[in-house]
Order: sequence, then C-alpha cells, then structure tokens
Amino acid sequence: MSPSANSGRPRLAVVGIPANRRVGLFQDAVRAAGLPAARTVSWPEVLRGEAFFLPGETVRVDSPGEDPEVDMLLRGGDDPTRVEGSARWYARFTSAVRDVARTAAAAGAVLLDGPQDIAVMFDKRLCHGVLDTAGVPVPDSPTSGPDGDPVRGWADVRRLMSEHRMPRVFVKPAHGSSASGVMALETAGPGRIRAATSVERDEEGRLFNSLRVRRCTTEREVAALVDALAPDGLHIERWLPKASQRGRAADLRVVVVAGRATHAVVRTSRSPMTNLHLGGTRGDLDGVRAAVEAAGGSWSAALAVCERAAACFPDTLCVGVDLLPATGWRRFAVGEVNAFGDLLPRLTGLPGSGAEGLDTYGTQVAAVLAASAHPVLPGGAGGAAGRTGGEGR
Repeated sequence: MSPSANSGRPRLAVVGIPANRRVGLFQDAVRAAGLPAARTVSWPEVLRGEAFFLPGETVRVDSPGEDPEVDMLLRGGDDPTRVEGSARWYARFTSAVRDVARTAAAAGAVLLDGPQDIAVMFDKRLCHGVLDTAGVPVPDSPTSGPDGDPVRGWADVRRLMSEHRMPRVFVKPAHGSSASGVMALETAGPGRIRAATSVERDEEGRLFNSLRVRRCTTEREVAALVDALAPDGLHIERWLPKASQRGRAADLRVVVVAGRATHAVVRTSRSPMTNLHLGGTRGDLDGVRAAVEAAGGSWSAALAVCERAAACFPDTLCVGVDLLPATGWRRFAVGEVNAFGDLLPRLTGLPGSGAEGLDTYGTQVAAVLAASAHPVLPGGAGGAAGRTGGEGR
C-alpha cells in the first residue's frame, strides 16, 4: 500500500461477503472513525469478473468464507463442510486476489493486503518456509518451503516421521483454515497409531468437517484419512508440547497491525486443537503474562516474535499470528500466520499498544488514517521500530 496516493481522508472499499459479520464489524469501525461507509465489493462480483474500484480508494481484502455460493465457485462443490477440494479452492482464490490487485492498480486504488503475501499465508508449506528463513522460531517440518518433501499419502507420513524422529506431529492440509482437516498424530508404541481430528467420513467415503474433535485409534483409519487428504497437499510439522493453563493446553492468537502487536487472546482446550469453534475457550491473558514473567521469560519478547512473523508479509496491514508457548512458558514458536486472523469481536487493544479501547477493526482503520497523514508501508516497518522497551507489556 502507498497511502500517499490518497489525499485527505481516505475513501475505503472492502472486498468481502456483504452480509458477513466481518464486513459488518469493519463498517462499524469505519463509521466510528467518522468516515463514510466503505464501498462493499462482493466476492461473487470478483469471481464473475464484475468488480471495479475507484481512483484513490483504499481497498481492504477480507475473507471469502462462510458463503455457500462463493465456496461453490472456489471449490467446485455445493457443501462448504466438505474437506476435499482445497487445492482447487486455493488456485481459484489466489487467482481472484491477483485479479483484484490488477483491477485496483489500473483504477488508481491501493490495497491493504498484498496478493503474494496472501498466497504464501494460504499455503502452510510456503508460509512455514518463509518464517523459518527469516529466523522466526517455528516447529520443525520436513515439508517446509518450495523444496520440502512431498506427501503423497500415508506411506510418506510414516517415512518422514521415522526419518526425522518425529513421534508426534500435526498433519495439516496445505491450504486449509480453521483446523479443517488437521490431524494431531502420534505413535503410541510399536505398531500403534492414534490421532485426534475434526474430520469425519460419510458412508460414501467423503470427508466432512465436524464441530467436534474425535479420536482415531487404528492405523487403518488414520491411513485412510491421510490418503484421502493427500491429493490436495499436506504439511507436516513437529507437535510441540504446549504450556497449559488450568490443566488445558494453551496457545495465543496475536493480531499485528502496521507492524505492531495490538491484540491477543488466549485459547485453551482439552484437545490438541484450541480453535474456539471446536470447543476451545478463551483463557486468562493476565495469567499468561504472569506465568511468562514468573518463568523468567519476557512478554514483550513473545510479542516481538509475532511482530517478526508479521514483518515477513510487508505488503499486508494486518495479520493474525498463532503463537505456541512451550511447556514452562519461557519459549515461543509461531504455528501459522493468518491473512484473515482478526475476527476477535469485542476484544480491545493491549496496554501500551496504541490500540487501547479499539477492537481489531478500529485499530486497522486508525492505522489507515495515520498512514494518510504520515505515509508508511502497510506492514508498518515504522510501527515496530517505534516501540520502546515493551511499553507496559
């Protein structure tokens, strides 16, 4: 983004699902900032080649999810709970984002989200490789980066687990989100395999996402699931033992806006997947900060890890970073970086972040307003550099 292309107060547009709460929350933030409502460009318009942008508009690209018509156009199926088809979804989605970028550039509009950044974040193998190359701590992975080992099926998973001495791994669809198709897999002794996953199969063998995490206890069942998921691409990473809060596994979603960690939520679960829609619950952030400091760690340093991860995507204003605390609360790794990881309703900014009293959407609008007055890049290299000593973190 180059906010200097705008003069005065910005005119905003959002590419999204008009009736979706994401667009509604963004519009609420726009109005609260005293700006005219953002012009909404729907994903169906984009996918039908009907989208247009106006000179000087600042364009936010939002999620195409939670809409059956859009899912059918992207995936080619008529059931958004299906797991298969993620490679087709990824190819069509990233092509559409590139079309948005070309159309916006031709009109003299500017984007808050870089198409190449989005393409990398939506491929877990590429995202992991970019983070690893930049020195961001990540779980070990044999599939990381463009030269990672391919996974054609269960035999490859077993081989890679053995060769890399990984008795416990996460197997993830390369292009999935919201834990869709994810499997927490471990060897439980000679010849014994068990896994936790939200994937279920119907009588015809089709794969569906469920809202519950279930256990697979036979190698035959696990192998069948992996073999069914593999054609769309799989990513494997070491299953890091997580810190716990009140007996529940814990991790964090940290939102980084213009280079600065502004919002954080703790997610806890009794299963390996902490996603809130799978039964995870919000934990105690003050408790996490206290645990980190009591262990001799640094909360400011933990947030700095997230800012380093976000800096790998310099053409994108806002990302959501999944931060994995190791047992003992002293060390942290980044699991994923999410292009649309800002849906945290009613959560206000961290103390000292500059986003106090603002939700994630209000913080992004404030960053756009600030950039209009003092142009910086969307990833906000200046934002992280402006932080001094943790500022109350």
